[in-house]
Amino acid sequence: MADDVYREAGVDAAKEERGLEGLLHFVRQTFAYGSFPVRLEIGYFATIVEIAPGQGLALTIDGVGTKILVAQMLHKYDTIGIDCVAMNVNDLLCVGAEPICMLDYIALEHPDSALLSAIGKGLAEGARQAGISIPGGEIAQLKEMLRGTREGYAFDLAGAGIGLVDLHRVIVGQDLEQGDLLLGLASSGIHSNGLTLARDVLFRQAKLRPDQYLDELQRSVGEELLEPTRIYVKPVLALLRSGLKVKALFHITGDGLFNLIRTRKGVGYVLENLPEPPPIFALIQRLGQIPETEMYRVFNMGIGFCLVIPEEERHQVSDLLKREGITCHPLGYVVDDSERKILIPSKGMVGRNGRFEPL
Repeated sequence: MADDVYREAGVDAAKEERGLEGLLHFVRQTFAYGSFPVRLEIGYFATIVEIAPGQGLALTIDGVGTKILVAQMLHKYDTIGIDCVAMNVNDLLCVGAEPICMLDYIALEHPDSALLSAIGKGLAEGARQAGISIPGGEIAQLKEMLRGTREGYAFDLAGAGIGLVDLHRVIVGQDLEQGDLLLGLASSGIHSNGLTLARDVLFRQAKLRPDQYLDELQRSVGEELLEPTRIYVKPVLALLRSGLKVKALFHITGDGLFNLIRTRKGVGYVLENLPEPPPIFALIQRLGQIPETEMYRVFNMGIGFCLVIPEEERHQVSDLLKREGITCHPLGYVVDDSERKILIPSKGMVGRNGRFEPL
């Protein structure tokens, strides 16, 4: 089937979901072991433990994925650390937390000093943009376990983000109502998800070179794919501190628009005004002959972060985000729907159970 192209490229999300249940069966048992109560169930962008009366510690962990292989192709490693920070701090925001720090983990084929310096440069820039520290981390030499696209430069990079949140101000979409407005914040490009499919289409199928310049991108393919993930910390924190009502926050990562259903209250959405995606997505779709139903399931399609707000606050929120330098798109609205469907009339498709299909 055409909608299985991501699985054919090497990522079987359905199989991962099935396998995860066995792991979570045991992980959930650990909630009873600790002295600090877990205050948020698994399934949101971050979890929360109570560290003092009314005070929560928000925690998340994520890596950069196969974007690292593109960095190896171009032999350019000084931005990949920005992605690592972004993937963690953006997730922390989604429960209403303020990111405060991150720990990093680097597994290496060889401890090359230039490689580590370049990774560190990106981590420092990401931390600067997010307003956090990186007070520690871990490096492991795993020559026998790692394989990459450039001999001697195989590595993996992940981070664990930490934030603070008032337990009375946790945001998980618990009070969403029909008619609430869904806003989308522009992405900087492909970010750090869907790279397995992107690489399969661009490099294996279309046989493009990573350093090949394309007029439609105004730079090389590899440079476009390495564009760092946008960090939304400063504008979103400004909004959370403004006193304006924010009902839900979503980092649009793996699973694309299906991140919108990660809310406590079961609702659906009608998306009426999707912006034109950046050129990289049209290029992948055309060269891979990928249906739009799959594109919107795998990629962010130009929207990297979403907010749900009361409709009457749209102008105040839009003005605030504009002052913070972020392009904001009114995408649609919330509807009462226990099936959690995502309707996109302009595309003639509806999303349910993790897949988009024609109407």
